[in-house]
Amino acid sequence: MRREFFSQESFNEINVTPLLDLAWTLLVVFIIAITAAVQGIKVNLPKATSAPSLVKPKTKAITIHANGQVYLDAYPVTMEELETRLRQFRAVDPSFPVVIKGDEKIYYQKVIDILDLMQRLEITQLGLVTQRLVK
Repeated sequence: MRREFFSQESFNEINVTPLLDLAWTLLVVFIIAITAAVQGIKVNLPKATSAPSLVKPKTKAITIHANGQVYLDAYPVTMEELETRLRQFRAVDPSFPVVIKGDEKIYYQKVIDILDLMQRLEITQLGLVTQRLVK
């Protein structure tokens, strides 16, 4: 007697597991699609000009070379010249920022002298430049 793989019985229940899998998959796809589509409010942004700016940067850089020479931006100066120029800049803009870049081999006293000068001139926006630590 031969046994058939398909029986002649009728099914009383529907298997809904594949239907639920499809529904959940579609729900996830729609959630991702809607989230990716909503980026915020769309506005017409103004166009920037490609012309270079004529405004010079306000930040002044004081550099102390390894030999002890002090530079204001790229120009060598003495401490007296540095004080005179910084007074002039402060008269024009009292809140201009200054960064100090010192070689690692300079004497600490040179940096302290410049910091004292900044305090006398009441320059409060001051930064010390260091190298980024490489990990």
